[in-house]
Amino acid sequence: MEEEILIKLAQSGDRKALSEIVKKYEKTIYNFAFKICRNRERAEHTMQETFLSMIKSLDQFTGKSKLSTWLYTVVSNHCLMLMRANKKFENSASFDDDEALIDEKSITDWSVSPDKIMENSELKEILDTAINELPPDYKIVFMLRDVEGLSTEETGEITNLSVAAVKSRLHRARAFLRNKLNGALRYA
Repeated sequence: MEEEILIKLAQSGDRKALSEIVKKYEKTIYNFAFKICRNRERAEHTMQETFLSMIKSLDQFTGKSKLSTWLYTVVSNHCLMLMRANKKFENSASFDDDEALIDEKSITDWSVSPDKIMENSELKEILDTAINELPPDYKIVFMLRDVEGLSTEETGEITNLSVAAVKSRLHRARAFLRNKLNGALRYA
């Protein structure tokens, strides 16, 4: 069944249509929540909260964006609330200083294919740890753009940021991750 019809049916109270929407998006929502939370229980909780929010406010969905974009917005907000409640991410001040993020003298040669680098499980672990160190607002932008493959415009819509702000956060997140990898490669 076409998604627009499913949404209209679900908005009018059709439980079967609502169930089909949940089935269609549960894997996507869980996987994204897990990438942000890095914890199965938190990802499951976030997924449940996302679908509860969807059920409560589906009647407000106007169709101006794709349903997936709207759901990414909801799950992103739930992830941010959960991470902020965790109070683990107090170190975001360094993200406002470009000089601290980008050390031109120590940039590693990225001509080596990232696919080959990622084959190394140790580097995967370092990257995973570095991603977890990103402040929540930067982590969500990075995950939406570089992991989920959404456009800058979609990411801006989901996070309620301008395209310029998305690009800035993405640049800073990438620079932070690059520095973490550079540091790890220097000591390897």
